[in-house]
Amino acid sequence: MADAAPLASARHVSGAGLPGVWAPRLVIMARTAIAGRVKTRLAREIGAARATAFYRTTSQVVIARLAGDQRWQTWLACTPDTAIHERTLPQTGYRVAQGVGDLGARMQRVFDTLPPGPVVIVGTDIPGIDSRAINAAFRALRRSDAVLGPADDGGYWLVGHARRRPVARLFVGVQWSTETTLTDTEKNLPEGRVAHLATLEDVDDAASWRRLQNLGARRVVPITARGAETPGR
Repeated sequence: MADAAPLASARHVSGAGLPGVWAPRLVIMARTAIAGRVKTRLAREIGAARATAFYRTTSQVVIARLAGDQRWQTWLACTPDTAIHERTLPQTGYRVAQGVGDLGARMQRVFDTLPPGPVVIVGTDIPGIDSRAINAAFRALRRSDAVLGPADDGGYWLVGHARRRPVARLFVGVQWSTETTLTDTEKNLPEGRVAHLATLEDVDDAASWRRLQNLGARRVVPITARGAETPGR
C-alpha cells in the first residue's frame, strides 16, 4: 500500500545536530517551482509565469518564516523526490522525499514514519501562515488527537496529529480540492478529539492573488527569543 512505504532517509541541510528521538516537528510540503506543475488553477487566470513566480516567492518566504523558529524542528517533504537535492529550495532544516501517491497518501506517510512526537503539516502556498499559527497548532495537540486549519474554500492549510496513539487513516475517502475536503477528513477522526485553528485564505484564483500577493512577499521574523514557550510542554 503506497501510504505505508517509508520515507527516504532525512537529508540534513542545516548547521544543527541530528534530529532528536522525540520533538515537535513541522513538516512543510514543498514542490519545485516549475511552470505548469504548480498553481495550475491560478495559472489559468493570471498566466503560468506569474503563478509560478507567486508560488516560488511565497514558498521561499513561508519556509524562511517558519524554519527559523527553535520551538520545533522543521522538515521539508519534497516533490518530485529528486528535489531533496535541489539547491533552489531553502537550505535549512531536514529533507525527505514525499514519495508516490496522492496528497493524502504522501501526508499519511509523513505521520506514519517520522520519529516520535507531534507532527504538524502545512503547504507552501498560503501567504498568511506564520509562527504564531504553528505554535497554536502544537498547543492544541496537547489536548486533542488532531488539529486542522480550515481554508475558506472548504479545504485546510494545516493538519496535525499528536501521535500519542496509533495514527488514524486520516485521508481515506477525502475528495481533494473540493468544498468537502475538510469535512471528509474530519469523518476519519474521533468526534470531539479534533481542534480547529483560524481560517486562512488560499490563493487559487486571480481575485485572491490580487488580495494576498504582497503578504506572500513579506518576510516575518519568527519568534525565537529565550523563554519562548516550547509547544510540547
